[in-house]
This record gives sequence, C-alpha cells and structure tokens, in this order.
Amino acid sequence: MPVLVRPSVALIALGLAALAPSAHALSKRDQAAVEVLDQRMAAAEARYREGIVKVGNTDPAGRTEVDAALEDMEDVMAACVKQKGCSPTTMLTAYKRLLKQNADLAAGDDVPEDNEDEGAGSITADVPEAARAAALLSADGERFVKMVQYNPAVQAGIRRWLTDMRGALIDTHENYQYLRQSMWPQFERAGLPEALLFGVMAKESNGRVHATSRAGAAGPMQFMYGTGRRFGLGDDGTGFDTRYDARASAQAAASYFNERLGELNRSIELSLAAYNGGEGRALRVYSNSGGRNFWDESVYNQFPAETRDYVPMVIAAAWLFLHPKEYGLSFPKVDARAAGLRLNKPSSIYELTICLGSSGSRDGYMRALRNLNPRYEADRYLPAGTTLNATTKIVSLYNRWCVQGQRADLAHTLVTSDASSAIVRTGPVTPVLPTDAVYEAESAGAGSAGVAVAPVRTAPKKASKPGSYTVKRGETLTAIAQKFQCDTGDLAKANKLKAPRYAIKPGQKIKLDGCEG
Repeated sequence: MPVLVRPSVALIALGLAALAPSAHALSKRDQAAVEVLDQRMAAAEARYREGIVKVGNTDPAGRTEVDAALEDMEDVMAACVKQKGCSPTTMLTAYKRLLKQNADLAAGDDVPEDNEDEGAGSITADVPEAARAAALLSADGERFVKMVQYNPAVQAGIRRWLTDMRGALIDTHENYQYLRQSMWPQFERAGLPEALLFGVMAKESNGRVHATSRAGAAGPMQFMYGTGRRFGLGDDGTGFDTRYDARASAQAAASYFNERLGELNRSIELSLAAYNGGEGRALRVYSNSGGRNFWDESVYNQFPAETRDYVPMVIAAAWLFLHPKEYGLSFPKVDARAAGLRLNKPSSIYELTICLGSSGSRDGYMRALRNLNPRYEADRYLPAGTTLNATTKIVSLYNRWCVQGQRADLAHTLVTSDASSAIVRTGPVTPVLPTDAVYEAESAGAGSAGVAVAPVRTAPKKASKPGSYTVKRGETLTAIAQKFQCDTGDLAKANKLKAPRYAIKPGQKIKLDGCEG
C-alpha cells in the first residue's frame, strides 16, 4: 500500500493560500525568514522520500519517518501563512510532488530517485477541481467558519447531531475508523477532503456497509443501482454487489463528486444536493439560476425538503468531525490496525461475535467484522481455513477465546441451537406394538407369574440422504445447512442463490445436494 499524504497538509495549504501576506518591500529579516522556511520544507520533503524508501523495504522506521516529515510540513505551512512574503502556493509545490508520487506508487511505479522541480504556475491547472473546493471543509477554511457561524441551517444540523442524533454520529465515527484505510485513500487521491467523506457517510448509512434503503440505495455511500453502474459498481460476476464494498463505493463517490464539482462551479453544497436530489435537477437549477449558490432562495426552494435537510446535515457532521473538542464531543478510539484472521475451525460471524466478547469495544465486534467482510452474511458458516479481514485486536481475542475453551463451546452451542426444538408436543400416547418388545416368561416360582423384560429394539435402517427440503417460516439458508450438515456456500450454489443474502422464502423447495441428512 502506498504511503499517503495526510489531509491536513493539503487542506492547510489550499485553505490558506488566499490569506498569504503581501511580498512587497520585504526587509532582510523577512527575506531570511522565508529562506529558512524554504529550507525546512525542502528538508521535510527529503525526509519524506527517505521514509517512503524505507516503507518499500518493509523497514518499520519508515512509517515514523513519513509521519515526522508530514508534521514538519504542517508546521512550515502554518508558519508560512504568518510570515510576510511567504507564499503558501509555492509551499504547495512540495505537496503536489508528493501527491503525484503517491499516485505513481499506487499504479505500481518505482519510487523516483530524482527530485524534479515543477513550476508553481502550473499548480492551479493541475490540481483537481475538488482540491480547489477543499478549503470549504478544511479545519482553517475561512468560508466554512463563516458558514457555521452565520448559517442557521448548519447550526441546526450541529445541534441535532449533538442531541438526539449523537449516538448515530458516534457510531458512524467508530465504524469509519475500521473502514478508513479502505475509503479515505480514494478521496485523498481525488483531492477531496476527508471530512466530506465522513459527513456523507454519517447521513447516508452511519458507516454500516450493508445498509439499504426502501428506494433501493445500498452500501456505505448509498448508491442507487443505476448510478452505481455508471461509476463501476454492481454485480462483480460472483453474485456480490460491489455497492457494499467500502473501497469500491468510496472510489465511486469520489469520482461522482469530482464530476459534479466540475460542472457546478466547485460548489460542495450543490454537489451534495446533486448526490441526494439528483444530478439532473441540480444542474438544471444551477443553470437556470445564473450560477447562484445553494443558499440563494431561488435555488434553495427548488430542491425537495429532504435535500434541503441533507446538505446542512452533511456539512454539520463534517464540521464536528474536524472540531469535536469545541463541542465537548468525545469519539471512541479504536485500534483498527489491519490483520488477517484465519479460522482454525468452522465458524460464522455470529459465533465469532459471541466468543470475542466486547473487550476494547463498546458494542462488541460484529459490526466491525461485517463491515470488513461484506461478502459474508453474519449467519453463514465458513469452513476452517477461511481468512477474514480483521484487526490485530480481534485476532488476539480470537486466539484467546474462540479456538477452544468454555466460551468457544458456549458460542457454538448458542449459534447452532434450534429454536423449534423447544416446542413441546402434546396428544395421545402412541402405543407400543408387540413387535417392538420381546417378553420372556420366567419359570413360576416364588410367586412370580411373569416378568416383562425391557424391550429389545432392532437397529434402525440408515435413512437415505434427503434430496430436497421445504423451507419453513423463519428459517435461513445457513440454518438449513447446519440442520443437514452441509456447507452454506455449496447449498447456495446448488440452488442458484446469490450472495450475500441467500434469500429464501417459506414453502420454497431447496435441493440438498452434498448434505449428509
């Protein structure tokens, strides 16, 4: 995975470029200070490149070097804004080189050995449309600050997120931490701010990968089927809908926003309105209004109530993502370091959720496992040897609690229990037939007339393997697979049922190919 520049570096530069002080009539002291900042930026860039090489050589020190270099860049950019004669646009040149280098690495190119300079004059033309709009959602973006201070709709959105929707916002943040390594690089490469990604996901799905709407939208970014197809989402040939894939849906969303920003004068508000209310409507309203912004009455009132609510709510969530402490908001910290979990024995996500417990997590690990493994239904039994996407914490808990022991046995018992076995049947007693028992008469003596010996039963014939089964109300394919001792995936394939839902209905005939009975 390529090393990626953190959002704060780009956002500080982009958000503050317009605030650079004039360079006229610089004193020698100011000129010297600017030169020092240039030298510091050059040193930070060199340190970053060295860190990349170490990362490529799997040197653990590489990640530390890269982080330290980026922190140096942030410090230089912040100092540049305050220093007379220093141009943030010039400082952005270094960031642009690193962004290009990351793109080359993502494409599989080698780490460049030279340090070719590129003219600052070409930056504005080369940076994506979204990057020039990113200042709106940057931590220091002046326009965003004014919007929050003076826009009652955004203020109302912040109030809602901090009151009755606080739990949903916190859940979104926790879910996002597990998904961040898959989703954020897609927005970063597109020049889009991370806060926008978080805000959209908070309003759309709360970070639940398998979320669906009554209208047919699906996945963490809630793409409609037709729109998803336009941006590369849909059936991947195995029956899995990639709208549920966090990485693919984030990449599609980034492409969608860049496309909208390009045709809507880089307006994030109008792009959000298009995302929710339809791109055709947004473009028509924008064009007919002569290019007015979203908050203009003539534009605002042409969108449905849902969209008028959606736009400020997304911006409010993005603002809180950037400034939680100002509002007394504490997001839980999650250890989301990625690791593969190889199953030592057959299990399901439900069973893992029970045996893993909730150590280090407020609500346990079912949502994390579901989000990281969207192809698997929670009740599907997975064979031993299956590798799941997980975290180092989950792998540690699995090895401790789920391989063997009382909790592992309890989890298996709970998941495989059959609720129908709790039904008590009442009615007439079936009489024992003469052929079911053998009576032996003992010789008369000591007053004995005859003693009935316990019935002796012949061994039953082994039942033939069932060929089919009729689905009962409340049953899932996984439950049927467990009942007849066969693999859920094989059963689904035999009956042409598509993952990940394996939808069945009462009365449906299921072929039991490969089942033991």
